[in-house]
Amino acid sequence: MREGKRQLEQHRWRHPDPIPRSRRERLLLAAERLEVELDVERRANAAYEHNRATARDRLGRRLGGRTDPYRPPEVPAAKANVTDPDSRPIPVGFGFVQGYNAQAAVNEQQIVLAAEITNNSTDFSQLDPMVTATLGELERAGIEQLPEAVAADAGYWNEQHMDEVTANKHIPVLIPPDKGSRGTPRPGWTGGRYEWMRRVLSTELGQRLYRKRAQTVEPLFGNTKHNNGVYRFHRRGRVKVRTEWRLLMMTHNLGKLHRHQLAAMGA
Repeated sequence: MREGKRQLEQHRWRHPDPIPRSRRERLLLAAERLEVELDVERRANAAYEHNRATARDRLGRRLGGRTDPYRPPEVPAAKANVTDPDSRPIPVGFGFVQGYNAQAAVNEQQIVLAAEITNNSTDFSQLDPMVTATLGELERAGIEQLPEAVAADAGYWNEQHMDEVTANKHIPVLIPPDKGSRGTPRPGWTGGRYEWMRRVLSTELGQRLYRKRAQTVEPLFGNTKHNNGVYRFHRRGRVKVRTEWRLLMMTHNLGKLHRHQLAAMGA
């Protein structure tokens, strides 16, 4: 079912629905989306049960089935936000807010190279999409040089994405397996790649490269929120919210360019 929901979300990104101004029309859109999501859940569950009933292991034996197979509900059990059906509950420090997860990739000079939004509540599946977006923007700008490395916080730890970036995009990845607040590794997160990454980040080069993350992308979000007063999006729908976020990041880049020119003139 997870794969079915992922494909449905990808389809919605490729073919976004306009968000109506009328509340009645938004209610109808939300109801239609809930019905579509339930239909995807039913079809994905039917495919799973069929696979369980017909698949065989390497010895030709039937797979063991569950005694109480999951049955999708008769009516949609999910919820949809009628103000912006594209948005999702996003965890913040004090609870949840209805909105989007804003992403940004910056270089050492705090220039934003890529800016995207997602309605996934975590960063777990955002590493490869953001690296892909960054490389696309660099290519459009005529820049052939690859980034020296990609540094991200522990929330981006996704081994499939890390393999994709390092093996196919040829860019080293620095992501700690442990959050800064943890004094000990998570259960099961020892040995293998976890210990290798910890050793890399403990070297002088690893520390120097990863330290730049706190000096580049973290100040960007702090400046956007606290200095510029941007705490929420003002548009509805994933297309308009993405445009708003990219405009905000463009103003950040223009401000950096303006201050650089002033400094150069003063010198």
